[in-house]
Amino acid sequence: MRSIPRPVARRIALAAQGFTRGRPAPWAATTRDLHRVVRTVHIVQIDSVNVLTRSHYLPFFARIGPYDTALLDRMRDTGPRRLIEYWAHEASLLPLELWPLFRFRMDRAHAEAWGGMQRVARDHPDVVAAVRAEVARRGPITARHLEAVLAHDADRDRTAWGWNWSLVKRALEHLFWAGEIVSAGRTSQFERRYALPERVFPPRLRHLVGERPEPEAAFRDLIDRAARAYGVASDLCLRDYARLHTAQAGPAIAALVADGTLEPVTVQGWARPAYLHRDARRPRSVSARALLSPFDSLVWQRDRVEALFDFRYRIEIYTPVHKRVHGYYVLPFLLGERLVGRIDLKADRAGGVLRVQQVTWEPGRGGAGDRAELDAELDLMAQWLRLTSVSPRPGP
Repeated sequence: MRSIPRPVARRIALAAQGFTRGRPAPWAATTRDLHRVVRTVHIVQIDSVNVLTRSHYLPFFARIGPYDTALLDRMRDTGPRRLIEYWAHEASLLPLELWPLFRFRMDRAHAEAWGGMQRVARDHPDVVAAVRAEVARRGPITARHLEAVLAHDADRDRTAWGWNWSLVKRALEHLFWAGEIVSAGRTSQFERRYALPERVFPPRLRHLVGERPEPEAAFRDLIDRAARAYGVASDLCLRDYARLHTAQAGPAIAALVADGTLEPVTVQGWARPAYLHRDARRPRSVSARALLSPFDSLVWQRDRVEALFDFRYRIEIYTPVHKRVHGYYVLPFLLGERLVGRIDLKADRAGGVLRVQQVTWEPGRGGAGDRAELDAELDLMAQWLRLTSVSPRPGP
């Protein structure tokens, strides 16, 4: 079995995540550049925290620099759509062709969705039916608008569920999980707009609505995409990418090993068995510079980050203030081929300032060169966010 030194594995991982490609000139990125990022990472996690900017915008900025976020919004919100939401790695944006691969998850909505979704489907099927009917009739529609519509429908019998509008929201989420409705995009307030799949998928891809791949084939495809996006990965990394269970991922990994797609390898310092994708690139050096969202796929799997980069990273958003070590919204700073620091950032939109609330450098880092590189990247981010200054300056 081949052994891969840790520095080589690190460079393979960075190349697989798109950090060896040159960025276009600031603001010159096109939809094609955004689609290239999607083809590289396959799944982009969504999170509602907006202290800096919505997290799904950040992986694109990290890889292509300043770009017009309206381009990404249009890929998700207007036809012909290129992106759709689903529960992949948590709530995520993904290319439309991946949506049918999650039929296995949709089909188990009654058993595996969150408890509130299961209960509304089990205890209030009339609510679910009413919600689906209104989405079919009026969609795309937000939960707030749908609640208002149902509240004013005098002909509807509500004796079984009264005015508990949280049931409407849970019914929507159940139907979304089950694939019976989908997101047609988001409003400016970041509210989902729900519609039937056939109203959202463009005509050339409408056949995907009815596709039902065999679960085993879907698992193999999802593991293959995870392996491409990671380059080299443990079994834990591969199944975590699309949140597969061990019983789902294990046979898929074995099948991909058997057909030569994955090569079992060992990686220096890794305790778990690892797999190298046959198409993984192996650059001799990496000269990246990027501020990474806490929800960037490069740092999803914390054990992997520690093994590859010797960088222990935890999200502290939900940590009480007095227990935080590095700050609230902390972005790892990638420089060259190492994660060299943690930067706690906040967009002060009223003041037009990108606030640098805390900078924590890794041991041996933070010299004048590192600070100058961070300073330059913060300038780019401030420009991208339409902020006029950075304060305080971390540079020399």
